[in-house]
Amino acid sequence: MTFRTVPRVVVTGIGAVSAWGWGVKSLREGLCSGRTAIRPFDRFDSDSFFTHLAGQVPDPPEELRTRFRHRDRWSYADRFGLSAAVESVNMAGLPNDLSDLEAAVFFGSSTGGMFEFEDFYDSLKQAQGKRISVRRIASQDIAGPGNAVARELRVTGRVWTDSAACSSATLAIGLALQALREGTAEVAVAGGADSLCRVTYGGFNSLRSVDPKPCIPFRADRAGLSLGEGGAVLVLERLESALERGATPIAELLGAGASADAHHMTAPHPQGHGAALALERALEDTGRGVDAVDFINAHGTGTPLNDAAEYAAIEAVFGERALSIPVCTTKGSVGHLLGSAGAIEAVATILVLMHQEVHPSPGPHDIDPGTPVNLVREPGAGAMRLDVGVSLNLAFGGCNSALVFGRWQQA
Repeated sequence: MTFRTVPRVVVTGIGAVSAWGWGVKSLREGLCSGRTAIRPFDRFDSDSFFTHLAGQVPDPPEELRTRFRHRDRWSYADRFGLSAAVESVNMAGLPNDLSDLEAAVFFGSSTGGMFEFEDFYDSLKQAQGKRISVRRIASQDIAGPGNAVARELRVTGRVWTDSAACSSATLAIGLALQALREGTAEVAVAGGADSLCRVTYGGFNSLRSVDPKPCIPFRADRAGLSLGEGGAVLVLERLESALERGATPIAELLGAGASADAHHMTAPHPQGHGAALALERALEDTGRGVDAVDFINAHGTGTPLNDAAEYAAIEAVFGERALSIPVCTTKGSVGHLLGSAGAIEAVATILVLMHQEVHPSPGPHDIDPGTPVNLVREPGAGAMRLDVGVSLNLAFGGCNSALVFGRWQQA
């Protein structure tokens, strides 16, 4: 395959909020520790559910708490997205007011402010005819986090929210890549945010797809996923624009791909046909072959069906390399962030490239012989040059998406 002449798109800033804390530094330290942040939580009462663990974001530091007091309509998801967006913009060396730039926001979310709506509903039931404030449901819309980011950063360009279950943020980042290549945006703030809520937690428990212990993707005794919450954001720019303003790229977004299984509403195609197609399209978009990929950040939910389908896709695309290419997962550390899973995993993939270290997947459990991926399980393992990484996400409805990132190298 040959390289195509398309504008190069680089990442100049990243931001994150996860169960490890507020900021990219907390995320990287947690991921590299080999431990898990999935534990008992108190966002709501889980006594009536089958499981009682989640990756809940801890309370924010004092400076953020002070700032949030003046935004009483912000949902948890809004706050996660806003904090990650401001961190990413600051890292990129851009102002917090982007109104003078051709900036755009591309966000992914699956529940928006659903938690706040649930609280409002509880208050409504208890009000017994009394008037109650509707402030907390102002951001219930799925587009709430992306819209909040656009308002706070004064983005006057395109504002887009993608809601395609667990592929939402990955698809949003792919749309940002397209916009920058086409020249319809100068700067793209791309990512996603979601919070824990009873509807999602209860739904996955009803499906019996949640592990009562922290999830262990690709392991023989895996029993399901673990839910989490948080947000992550990338600042994307065309290379020439970033260098012209004196920015230092931290990674390159080489390509994106997507597909649909057309198979089932909740179960992936058992042979991973759709996931393989998304991988192939992402690699084709880069103009590079499969041998260029140095590691894979897998979707890795920990459900038996998803992991098996994902391995089938990896095997179909990478052939014999499926047994040897390093694979990491993020969900065993911070949980499944649903609509923002692709954003936090994109940031994790970039961190691997920046620091040349693949983060381990927590747990000493044996690999399932039916999904024999080369799963990195020890901190600091697998010293090697890491130039290209793939982040893959699969979703209910058979929606698959993949991003390919490259280590920043000056041309």
